Amino acid sequence: ALIVAHGQPSDPEPAAAELAALAARVAPHLPGWQVQSATLAEADALADRIADLGPKGLVYPLFMAGGWFTQVHLPQRLADAGGAGWRVLAPFGMDPLVQDLALTQVREAGLQAGGSLLLAAHGSFRSPAPSEVANKVARQIGQALGLARSEAAFIDQTPKLSEATGFGPQALCLPFFAARGGHVIDDLPAALAEAGFEGRVLPTLGLDPRVPGLIATALAQA
Repeated sequence: ALIVAHGQPSDPEPAAAELAALAARVAPHLPGWQVQSATLAEADALADRIADLGPKGLVYPLFMAGGWFTQVHLPQRLADAGGAGWRVLAPFGMDPLVQDLALTQVREAGLQAGGSLLLAAHGSFRSPAPSEVANKVARQIGQALGLARSEAAFIDQTPKLSEATGFGPQALCLPFFAARGGHVIDDLPAALAEAGFEGRVLPTLGLDPRVPGLIATALAQA
């Protein structure tokens, strides 16, 4: 199995190391499997891993949504790297178990009926896919918990996080991201500060300690 993420083109090594650490946490859930990782920002990573693992396997995209990257770009990059026989699974954020984990995180944080949730996501000005999944998860959480307000806002499209006003001190913000990167470390706090967000920011969804088990489950079921 190969866990693939976008990575950080301007500084690929930290994201690659974090992804490798995730793969190492997934591996114990899959005895007898080889589980490795690669980011698209590393020039030769896909080819190196495929050369090591063989002509066929399963690719787990650590992306929050389907779209051009997972449906077009990633298969093309795999083919170019000698991995045309590899099967690409549904991305991380599209997994119903991962979406259930988002609800679990909010519930465990103690948000009660009538409360407010801001789902912070990346979004895209070029594709509706990222906003569709984020809006869906926000609706699901709001309905399940009976929230007065549960909505998504974005870094890279409207409605923008920096304009998500009116959330009081009891509100929660769930970062709907697969990993810790520049968006989570820098852009998200800056946008929330600009919006005057007064509530509590939960840990990033992809960093939950239950995530390696969910990834392993998706791979095993495939």
